[in-house]
Amino acid sequence: MARSTDGSMVVNPAPDDEREDLEDLALSDDYALNPEFVEMVVDAADRGDTRRLRELMDALHPADIADLMGFLSATYREELVPLLGADELGEVLSELDGALREEIMDQVAPAILAEAIGEMDSDDAVDVIDDLDARKRGQVLAAMSDVDRASIETSLSYEDESAGRLMQREVLAAPQFWTVGQALEHVRGAGDELPELFFDIYVVDPAYRPIGGAPISRLLKSQLATPLTEIMEPVTEIPVGMDQEEVAYIFDKYHLISAPVVEIGGRLVGQITVDDIVGVIQEESQEDMLALAGVYDAERGATIFGVTRSRFWWLLVNLGTAILASSVISMFQGSIAKLAALAVLNPIAASMGGNAGTQTLTVAVRALATKELNAANLMATIWRETAVGLLNGVMFAVVMGAVTYLWFHDPTMAVVAALAMVINLFAAAVAGILLPLAVDRLGFDPAAATVVFLTTVTDCVGYFSFLGLATWLILH
Repeated sequence: MARSTDGSMVVNPAPDDEREDLEDLALSDDYALNPEFVEMVVDAADRGDTRRLRELMDALHPADIADLMGFLSATYREELVPLLGADELGEVLSELDGALREEIMDQVAPAILAEAIGEMDSDDAVDVIDDLDARKRGQVLAAMSDVDRASIETSLSYEDESAGRLMQREVLAAPQFWTVGQALEHVRGAGDELPELFFDIYVVDPAYRPIGGAPISRLLKSQLATPLTEIMEPVTEIPVGMDQEEVAYIFDKYHLISAPVVEIGGRLVGQITVDDIVGVIQEESQEDMLALAGVYDAERGATIFGVTRSRFWWLLVNLGTAILASSVISMFQGSIAKLAALAVLNPIAASMGGNAGTQTLTVAVRALATKELNAANLMATIWRETAVGLLNGVMFAVVMGAVTYLWFHDPTMAVVAALAMVINLFAAAVAGILLPLAVDRLGFDPAAATVVFLTTVTDCVGYFSFLGLATWLILH
């Protein structure tokens, strides 16, 4: 360890060959952190070996450092955070989950946090600032330059999960009368003012409205005297208020790498690049996957109380629907008491209906999310799914009838089990396709609001159809 000219302590960098060894050790073949490497970090922290901790951190990409933070306890994280420079801290913060990010930002002084956020792209900076409480947000913004503060405050004025929040305000634009040579000269002279990542130069009219985009690849291959208007391509403009899920759909549909973001009137205010969209697609798919199970707080930094609270209400709704299904069974207590076989077979039709309904529901939710399901093919999709449910019901009715007959040697019971299977699988298909359509029409997320209701339908129909048919055909 050496002392710098200003008197502060500086950790000597590790030799290149040692760093390469640490990089190889840090990650497994699937780019996940090796447990052995995490143990090395814990051991160095326990020994108070700051030099070793810095060596281990130097071997990691900022995304891997963020991953490492998730594997460590709060005590160890407190030791690692001060070792991060402002630039590195900013990159790590942009990779962290919300709860973990908030914890780490609480440890950092507002001035240092302002410096770290100032090194970030504007879209990442806004995302990080948004996670701060009002008091610390004000302190951090006050410590930033006037330009950076104004930029962030403008972005924060847009709706959450909108294109305005997602975009980066740094954008490369050129007037429509420029040539390729002028554009290249501008790029070379702009230096740090350029966006960190860009794929197009947007050609704008005098009102700063994009009229096209000149891809960098075409720019580099064109003659210097060529007007930009000759090599530019049409651009897909993204309104600043558009929902990020809609933006992701447009990028996927039109295979976009970047797109200009415009405010009302068409004025260019920023750009969205494909790296932002990858994060949105992952975030939205995770939200839908978790919502299907009623889970809304799965981050590694979530507290026990927070997770318990978020899951409680979903489980409470499930309890209510389970009581409703049980009330259907209670209507046939006398029948079950007279014929014990009903208690054995009763759960089968309901269980099969639940599984079949979930298959249909998953297909419907996916089709709605990808806009593959609309008024043009609505009736054809409903017909297909209900027909599949009916055919599966018939086929499994044969199987269920045969199993019931071999089990209880009662042909009437076999018929009851078979008919109940047809009825419930058909009802499951109808509910599985219509419930998400209805919820989507009401403006709610079909992934989050349909599973519990689907289960209620299949349980109630399954119990009622089987016990009702048995009561009618066998006991009366």
